Amino acid sequence: MKKEVIMPKIGLDMDEGTILTWYKKVGDSVKKGEVLLEIETDKATTDVESAVDGTLVEIVEEEDETVDIGETIAWIEVDE
Repeated sequence: MKKEVIMPKIGLDMDEGTILTWYKKVGDSVKKGEVLLEIETDKATTDVESAVDGTLVEIVEEEDETVDIGETIAWIEVDE
């Protein structure tokens, strides 16, 4: 089963975030709590962690892309 990774809402005033760096690439295994990427908002830079164990199977939004909160940025195939 695939699980989407969405652009998180970090602060109350946040409407969008910019992807700075993907630390994982398609095909990499990921563990719950492991950092996937770094995003920047108008007030801060923060890491986004995986919510599940699995394999990163698709990156929808690339580095330097600005994405609205709640939008899908990647997909992880969940380990069963």
